[in-house]
Amino acid sequence: MVKFKEGTYKLNKQSNFDYQLNRAIMWDGGRLEDVQKIASNIVDSETWKSNLIKIGDEAYKEHRIENAIAYYRMSEFFMYDGDPDKKKYYKLATDMFYDYYSEYFSKGIVKRINVPYEGINLPVMYAKAVGNCKDVILLHGGNDSYFEELFFPMLYLSESGYDVYLFEGPGQGGVMRSQNKHFTYKWEKPVKSILDYFNLNDVTIVGASLGGMLAPRAAAFDKRIKRVVAWSILPNFLDVLIGTQPKFLQNTVRFLLKIKCSPIINFVLRKKAKKDELIKWGLNHGMYAYEAKTPYEYLVKMNNYQIINIGDKIDQDMLIIGANQDHFINYRSIGKEINCLTNVKSLTVKIFTEKQNAAAHCNVGNAKLVFDTIMNWIEEIKK
Repeated sequence: MVKFKEGTYKLNKQSNFDYQLNRAIMWDGGRLEDVQKIASNIVDSETWKSNLIKIGDEAYKEHRIENAIAYYRMSEFFMYDGDPDKKKYYKLATDMFYDYYSEYFSKGIVKRINVPYEGINLPVMYAKAVGNCKDVILLHGGNDSYFEELFFPMLYLSESGYDVYLFEGPGQGGVMRSQNKHFTYKWEKPVKSILDYFNLNDVTIVGASLGGMLAPRAAAFDKRIKRVVAWSILPNFLDVLIGTQPKFLQNTVRFLLKIKCSPIINFVLRKKAKKDELIKWGLNHGMYAYEAKTPYEYLVKMNNYQIINIGDKIDQDMLIIGANQDHFINYRSIGKEINCLTNVKSLTVKIFTEKQNAAAHCNVGNAKLVFDTIMNWIEEIKK
């Protein structure tokens, strides 16, 4: 049986470094004692890269392959696109993953299938329900995800009686890194390809992080999806990107976007990027992943990643899962999301907290709570 770790740790004073280090431990197979050794050394993208590779090399030499996979994978997270080491360490971690967990595939517990889509292949992992099948789940990540990270959640759901199709779409994992297929907000397109290929009907879609916007978007346009789980509150991605700034600045940015004043937006964001390493990384990575030539174009594109303008088209049962200390997303934006969902068949909202070790983005400290909640909700809805 799959067992999940539980807990959250204060590892770095910068919130995003702190979160990603917790992610390496809780989701990716890292060890707390390894990460604690190097956490305080991390102050920018370069020190992130060097320190994660360092503990990856140590783990590999000591034949702790599960740990090495975690550190090599996460080492590339803050590398700049164009750094040759980014693809190198992504490939190293991915190759090691499939070698280390090869028995799951050789024994047929998990099947890996490539689904044709717009000249490339969408990789899908399929795990058949153990026992009677309670439901079919289509599972995917979000903005910075790779689907190997959801391998054990897929197995947990399978062991609990669910057929699970776990996939990477445009902009994610190897689809972007190896096949150069970038994001689309029209998530119904890759989802349609997968539903068509496997001839699936009556499915539950579960989208994590940005997937909390992408999955409902797909459901709005493909009614073979009967149940929707948004595993993050995300009414509008643009709001998330500027949401950490003071209200005055947020309103100014929106006004400048409205009047299409690109020179000022480009100047301000580039100036901020020079002073803040994480803004610099986020801007450069975002422009790459979403194929934007300027900061202004990036923000304009991000405004397409929303459900507010299509919320009335979602008429399925829907579950939204949030976190009350999410450093990316203010959970209070749930009101905006609820207000746009005017035609849902039913709506359930769960906001988890630090007392449940689930207050961080995607409830990274307590995955079991999330998946148990999802399964209980599905079973209740299907009664």
